[in-house]
Amino acid sequence: MASRPAIVMPDAVAVVTAFLRGALAASGRAVPVVSRVPSPRPPEFVRVQRIGGVRQTPVSDRPRLDIHAWAETESAAHDLAALSRALLDQIPGVRDGVTVYGVSEVGGPMWLPDDQTSTPRYAFAVEIHMRGRAL
Repeated sequence: MASRPAIVMPDAVAVVTAFLRGALAASGRAVPVVSRVPSPRPPEFVRVQRIGGVRQTPVSDRPRLDIHAWAETESAAHDLAALSRALLDQIPGVRDGVTVYGVSEVGGPMWLPDDQTSTPRYAFAVEIHMRGRAL
């Protein structure tokens, strides 16, 4: 019986933060896109966090990600989340050597003021289907 190679799944947060950072900058909205809330906090930023997901196939992953957009006003936070949401539709393709097959929204935008600072924030959730690599 032949053994299959071990498949290592990509760091979805790294792939998505790099993609969004570049896409937001190209759209004229260059804001930090991070995996952790920065200290000190900039006036506007986007955080990408993996909150679960499953292996889709033996060679692909389907991580679930929360995308949070902070800004100084409710409308600015909404607009940053809406722009990030729209740009993520463009992620399919090869991103930093990782094949991204598609993105599915699993939770639409919701008003979610920061529980520690009351800073305006909107959040939404997606699943990103991406291919792993053989060792």
